[in-house]
Amino acid sequence: MASSRTSASPGQPPLPPAVRHPFRHFLGALIVLLLLVAAGTFGYRRIEGMSLLDALYMTVITLSTVGFEEVHPLSPQGRLFTIGLIVGGGALAAYAAGRALNYLFSVEWRDFLAARRQTRMLKGMKDHYLVCGFGRVGRHVTQEMIEQRQRVVVIDSDPEALSHLRSREIPAIEGDASDEAVLRAAGISQAKGLVACASSDAENLLIVLTARLLCPGLPIVARALDEASEFKLKKAGADRVVLPYQLAAYRIITSLVRPAVADFLWEVAHVGGVELFLEQIPVRSGSCLVGQTLGQAQLRNRFHVTIVGCRMPDGTLAVRPTAETVLEAGQELIALGTHAELQAFARLASGQDPGPAA
Repeated sequence: MASSRTSASPGQPPLPPAVRHPFRHFLGALIVLLLLVAAGTFGYRRIEGMSLLDALYMTVITLSTVGFEEVHPLSPQGRLFTIGLIVGGGALAAYAAGRALNYLFSVEWRDFLAARRQTRMLKGMKDHYLVCGFGRVGRHVTQEMIEQRQRVVVIDSDPEALSHLRSREIPAIEGDASDEAVLRAAGISQAKGLVACASSDAENLLIVLTARLLCPGLPIVARALDEASEFKLKKAGADRVVLPYQLAAYRIITSLVRPAVADFLWEVAHVGGVELFLEQIPVRSGSCLVGQTLGQAQLRNRFHVTIVGCRMPDGTLAVRPTAETVLEAGQELIALGTHAELQAFARLASGQDPGPAA
């Protein structure tokens, strides 16, 4: 991942120079206008002997073609000079209008509008995920996040890939994801998690290290190509390290040896015909579930969700918890259900009104 071409302040997302300075195209026209005003003022003073204010006034009304009365009758030389000013002003107006129309129909203008919308989206954004790297893995991660209705901000150094995201109104920042300023601009302090999936393990290592220094409690998942990098990434601060080749090998073997299991897991893990999700639901201290057993909670009857696992507050994982398992604050229940069912159950587990039963 290449370094960002622009610097960024902690509160302002870094944007490409053309996006940050959209009106630089009109700088030349503005300079020519100022030169015309200066030349007109000087010319009227020299030819007609006007005062500075009268000469400036004559220049402005001539260039603007408003048709106000002259300060005093002009000499033949003054009239010829006025004709030259009118021609110069008209040419300048035509040039500026052409530049404006050309810019308004350009990709650059659309990028500018998209960047401004992105700035508004990033302001106050929280509980979102940062995807650092928009390569093959990053594209799939981003798409899965969107399909699972998660808010996401993408960081990458490729402007062409990010322009596609901005056109879909997905927040995207061009820059180096290992840069503290870029991560702050992406709202890392309010983020729910971070995925480091840059093109190399070295880049991911630096991203993880920087993110962990900025946010010690942030959940971080890193992609690794080399098995030897797994240990280093975890030492740098990654909570989980995923090796795509290992996962691909497991999927291939499962599809070959246990095809029905592979099909079921694929349907559960992806939005397919059954529309099922596996979700981890934390049990909060204010929930009415605290102190009840799974049997007493009757989650299957009330929400149609199936509890397939339970992570205890001490980190131990109970697979297939029984009906006698007591629910405690700090537990994380691994639940299977539709998106609506899981949302209602999550509200109850957090101590809120779950709404109508699914």
